[in-house]
Amino acid sequence: AVVSTQSTGAKIAELEKPAPDELYGMRVHCWVLVLAGKREVPENFFIEPSTGTSVEVAEYLGIESLWNSTNYWVNMQDCSHGISEMSFDLGDIARWEFMFPHNEKPLLALPGEEDFDIAPLEEEEEETEEETSMPTSWVEEIVLPLEDLQRRCPQGKKTVLYKQAKYEIFAEYLMQDGMIARLTEYSDSALTQPVKCMEWFRHRVDKLETRETDQVTSKVTETFGPGRQRSLRQHLYYSTHTGSEATRTMNFDSLARTDGLKCREETPTVLTEHYKDRDDFLEKRVVNYTKRVKKFGPAEGNEKPINQITEYYARDSSLAADDDIAELTFLLNEEKMFLKHHLQDERIISSTHEYLKPVQSEDKGQVQITLDMVSSFQVERQAKSPKLIHIYNTIVNLMGREEGCVETVRASEQEVRDILEGRMQEELTTELSVSIYDTARNDTAKKRREELERKRKDDEARREEMELDYLAPFLARIGDPSQMTADLAQQLRDDCLKDLKDRLVDMANLIQGRFEKETQQLQWKQNWYQQNQTTMTKEEEEQYVSYCSEAMFKIHILEERLNRHKELAPQKYVALEAKLMGDARLAEYLS
Repeated sequence: AVVSTQSTGAKIAELEKPAPDELYGMRVHCWVLVLAGKREVPENFFIEPSTGTSVEVAEYLGIESLWNSTNYWVNMQDCSHGISEMSFDLGDIARWEFMFPHNEKPLLALPGEEDFDIAPLEEEEEETEEETSMPTSWVEEIVLPLEDLQRRCPQGKKTVLYKQAKYEIFAEYLMQDGMIARLTEYSDSALTQPVKCMEWFRHRVDKLETRETDQVTSKVTETFGPGRQRSLRQHLYYSTHTGSEATRTMNFDSLARTDGLKCREETPTVLTEHYKDRDDFLEKRVVNYTKRVKKFGPAEGNEKPINQITEYYARDSSLAADDDIAELTFLLNEEKMFLKHHLQDERIISSTHEYLKPVQSEDKGQVQITLDMVSSFQVERQAKSPKLIHIYNTIVNLMGREEGCVETVRASEQEVRDILEGRMQEELTTELSVSIYDTARNDTAKKRREELERKRKDDEARREEMELDYLAPFLARIGDPSQMTADLAQQLRDDCLKDLKDRLVDMANLIQGRFEKETQQLQWKQNWYQQNQTTMTKEEEEQYVSYCSEAMFKIHILEERLNRHKELAPQKYVALEAKLMGDARLAEYLS
């Protein structure tokens, strides 16, 4: 049977061996050569343009020619044994023949060459040759629209078949669920029995990045990117077992959560939570459930009964080993609480305590504590037995912690249900996020651009309306004549100049009036100060000084504005007169 299996495998391998390639070594391909010697490049290497990755020299079979922006070199060397031993000194015309006479050869720099200054033995006059420019390309410029670039392949999708595998590529935003690639593995060469499927996603609002499905075991592994609600990073479950009580594992980003939860493992009977870097040094919590009792009615109150809760804590160096809890167990059905401390130095066993939960009295609401409710093991023989009050405080504290643990477990169960309901809703209504820079798909950005364009047009229309005809008021005074005459043109000129002159005079009078008013008020304030300076307080003197400083500043500004107005008034008058003389409607009659 073993020989038969081996022979069958050998036959299959022989049948699957590819046929001899008649064009081996004859296909032409283009790639990028980076020569050593500059930019701290230690050795020659290639860049494969189809992948963008660097490739060693020995990967290719041969080189026919090289070219750059200045010249073209033809390889004269034998490439029958590969190119690993080939010389790339383009200045060696015996190995590389150049096409154009200006051979700007990128020679390899010898180590330490820059330390020697070797002068030429003799200067020879060289005949200057006219530079030969490279011929213009006969190929039209390649124009690749952004949509075609983002499509990645014709029709936005492509399928590549391999031995017992199929790889599918999809353009971004082509699939409604955001899938960009899918790799399916099969157990047969006919590609009819899938065994594993790997899917990649992008731009999903729920941050889903990959989904791996094992068709044999029904195991599904989903990974999520950062920023997801509840900081879920990985979800492992079985598609044949649904519901919140099925076997599953959830990994979280502990740094992004306030409780430091790193992993939650769940089976129908056990719930295990792992924590990291918590202030209370909690590392793990294990919850054991008992079989659920079937009840008639709504399932909301039918929670899984908890049998045992065990918490594991890391070592707190600030406490003594006998005071630092290593393991805390609550046996809810047996009404017991078990406490185990950390190991002391040079000890092989740690101290333990077992407490029985007391029965709470119905009338007084208090608990009855006796020494029989405690069973302890102390590593140190000299350790004193705890007093009753200490036992009482410990039991009350542990009972409070037990209630807190139960509430935390119920909150974890509710969180699992919320995550599952959210994932179900996300798969039913998949949403894809669009970048604000993707103006073609982002409806919000498109509406924003349309709104800005509409505002721009409104501003232009408003600006045109504001640019009114400066002669319109004066034409209205004379009845908007249909035909201009010399008398009307002279009248319009005189009215415009008179109106400007009146406004300039009014402005000068206004500034002069404010200047005189401020001067009079300052003079009155100074006279008042001369009469009352002997009886003034220090605060009144400070107010007087502040008032005088402010008044002098206002007077100085008004004086500057008045002088500026006197300088610009004649210029404005001359400018208006020139504008009237150059107006197309008046120039014919005023010249």
